[in-house]
Amino acid sequence: MDNFSPDVIIIGAGLAGMTAAHEAILRGRRVLMIDQEGAQSLGGQAFWSLGGLFMVDSPEQRRLGIRDSAELAWSDWQGSAQFDRADDKNPRFWAEKFVEFASGDMRAWLYSLGMRWFPVVGWAERGGALAGGHGNTVPRFHITWGTGTGVVKPFVDLMVRYAADGRLRLAFRHRAAGLIVENGAVKGVNGDVLEDTTVARGISTSRKVVGTFQYRAEAVIVTSGGIGGNHALVRKHWPARLGKAPKTMVAGVPDYVDGRMHGIAVKSGAALINQDRMWHYCEGLQNYDPIWPNHGIRVLPGPSSMWFDARGDRMEAPFMPGFDTLGTLKRILSVGEHSWFILTQKIIEKEFALSGSEQNPDLTKGGWREVLSARLGKGATPAVEAFKEKGADFIVANDLETLVSRMNALTPDAPVILDHIRAQIQARDLQLGNRFCKDAQITAIHGARSYKGDKLIRTAKPHKILDAANGPLIAVRLNVITRKSLGGLHTDIEGRVLTPSGAVLDGLFAAGEVSGFGGGGYHGYNALEGTFLGGCLFSGRIAGRNA
Repeated sequence: MDNFSPDVIIIGAGLAGMTAAHEAILRGRRVLMIDQEGAQSLGGQAFWSLGGLFMVDSPEQRRLGIRDSAELAWSDWQGSAQFDRADDKNPRFWAEKFVEFASGDMRAWLYSLGMRWFPVVGWAERGGALAGGHGNTVPRFHITWGTGTGVVKPFVDLMVRYAADGRLRLAFRHRAAGLIVENGAVKGVNGDVLEDTTVARGISTSRKVVGTFQYRAEAVIVTSGGIGGNHALVRKHWPARLGKAPKTMVAGVPDYVDGRMHGIAVKSGAALINQDRMWHYCEGLQNYDPIWPNHGIRVLPGPSSMWFDARGDRMEAPFMPGFDTLGTLKRILSVGEHSWFILTQKIIEKEFALSGSEQNPDLTKGGWREVLSARLGKGATPAVEAFKEKGADFIVANDLETLVSRMNALTPDAPVILDHIRAQIQARDLQLGNRFCKDAQITAIHGARSYKGDKLIRTAKPHKILDAANGPLIAVRLNVITRKSLGGLHTDIEGRVLTPSGAVLDGLFAAGEVSGFGGGGYHGYNALEGTFLGGCLFSGRIAGRNA
């Protein structure tokens, strides 16, 4: 290491790791950061995200007439988390402190680092049940200009600066294999040096070993991410409460999100908790232009698409687009593995968006002119239109008979019945004859359009699906897409990793998804969106200030 003697070693060069490094360096600590991927992957999974951040009572909310508060946000969090285990003591404490952070100095801190936010606040995870249950009462999803790249960039710039002035050493293609434990305390890390790689970010890299390493420090921070790219591990810990794990899923994260460090930490005495809590989406598409293996893209739907299960039954409230992710996942898996959206061209133009920095170039690399052209111009966004044309899961037809026939050709083992589909759509269309109705989804559409942000760019004017003037008709087969671990290494409020007995494992800290975004699972059973990146920032900040 050229006589570089670190005080802190960080395993994982993602958002949580960079945040931890920044905070540790501000304290005068010398930091070594290792990662099994190449330098081109600095920033990890966050780079690929939409860049949404959960913030409370922000200027963006207030400009839109949204009244929010820490009290309301904490009520929503508790109703969503549903903490009910003895191990939830620390996660609950982390959650409470995060809500304070999200309603306190979070925005000012990130603003000082250069982040800015799209002025229309998104309303994700609306819940759709009782006030004390799951969901966001108000819009809180703040999309960063630049999307995930805009969240990552300030920290990447800091890492480059710190490396240049000698306070940080970056060791890429260094894959941890074990922690050095002496007298019950973690003193360092050992592992394999992998051969260099020049492949683009996200593409699978070689695992050929060309050497070994061993580094020692006063403290080690694990920020290696979750298990979403390792489907065998996802299935191993799949929660029975959601139904049987699907045989087929698409991957919402690169394959380096493999969960290796979970097992390595456990062998060194660490405790893992809440491994059966996870966050996977129902609206996954096969990427027609994949970057990583089995690459999936998530649809971010508005409220108007009709959602049918694999049998062709329309799903009841609250299992509607944008309301209750895990509740809807359980509902889908109760009868099959996939589901369907049926919608019109007018709906797809106004309401469809795709998650990820690469699917939103107007927000990632553009500005107001690009956003207005992509979001309010003729047709859907270019990314959505490309999927409609090339994606294996999209079907477009001028009439329902042809649409259903092609749906059944795509899923011959789970055909739907034309007359059954038609009757359900006709019943829904009949509800549009009055200003009032009994259809919960149409009521929800009216509710969404009462929020000026949704009315402007996210919700189509209610119209009849079977009216040819609104066509063509579109069906979208939706797959389960893996994404986040909600459990992980058990940590105390200082980010110190705990043992199975609850004692502190001296010298070891954890942050980000590997720690369930704080405490070993600060989401509880359900996430409120924007709390993944936020959790990486918050837990990384805590670990870096204490390691």
